[in-house]
Amino acid sequence: MSRNVPLECAVNSNGCHHFTINNSIFSSFFMLIKTDEKGFYLFYFSLLKRESNTMSSLTLQKVQLHADVYMVCLHHALSTEHFEVMGLLIGNCVKGIANISAIMILYRLDKQKDRVEISPEQLLKAAGEADRLTIELKHPMRVLGWYHSHPHITVFPSHVDIGTQATYQTMDSGFVGLIFSVFSEAKDSKEQEISLICFQSHDGISVEVPLEIVCTPELSDICLKTMTDIPKILVQEEEDTAEACRDHPDIFATIHNNAVKTRALLHITDIITRPLVLTFETRIALNKLRAAHLRKQMLELQQLCKG
Repeated sequence: MSRNVPLECAVNSNGCHHFTINNSIFSSFFMLIKTDEKGFYLFYFSLLKRESNTMSSLTLQKVQLHADVYMVCLHHALSTEHFEVMGLLIGNCVKGIANISAIMILYRLDKQKDRVEISPEQLLKAAGEADRLTIELKHPMRVLGWYHSHPHITVFPSHVDIGTQATYQTMDSGFVGLIFSVFSEAKDSKEQEISLICFQSHDGISVEVPLEIVCTPELSDICLKTMTDIPKILVQEEEDTAEACRDHPDIFATIHNNAVKTRALLHITDIITRPLVLTFETRIALNKLRAAHLRKQMLELQQLCKG
């Protein structure tokens, strides 16, 4: 009991302290640290016991995230700097390993800096999308989890995130959550950082789940379509927001609202649609070069066979 272990402490956006030991997160509200040697060892023992009970009760052992799904999630998280975004993760789970191969981007009912809300109808729509993919791909697909962004704040789950995750786990014990921390700046180098965490909720605290990003040789058709849906969903959100302020009795307020809507649509075009088109054009050019190289190799092999 007296051996040393790595201990890290971090403070999340809500001011709550978290201690990390062996990649497991424990909230400080149930801990008591004493300065004497005996008190330290009692504190250390209680941590080990709680970690063992937590990990043994989890049904999900590992999450495998396809690289193309990761790219779409990150693209979605970087689409807005001032508000959180959210989506659902779709795939299959075998022997405690969740394999995430598709996502569904959700329409936000309420846009805020520290939280995001969706309608229950969208959860049903996601379940229907999973059923459709089951038929299309000819293997079981279901909703495995959710993801959302943390712009300008830490990657650690807030108490709201932990509560939301716990609610989802009442329906499915293997449900998992991903958090993308974006637009964060390193204090020493002033460089932009992107962090990702995979977690579940247990007894009111977050427990980190091992995450592996699986390499995919190409962008799947499912992820390609989802990526092209991002600008459409963002535009629809702006249209609905503007519709709520339509026919205002004050002419100056109407002019202001129209200007805000125009600015938001231009932002979507400049920050999301235009770079997305340029990216796809670059991919098409690279694919044409590879196809030409393969055709050249095929002709050389045919000549060798004839010779």
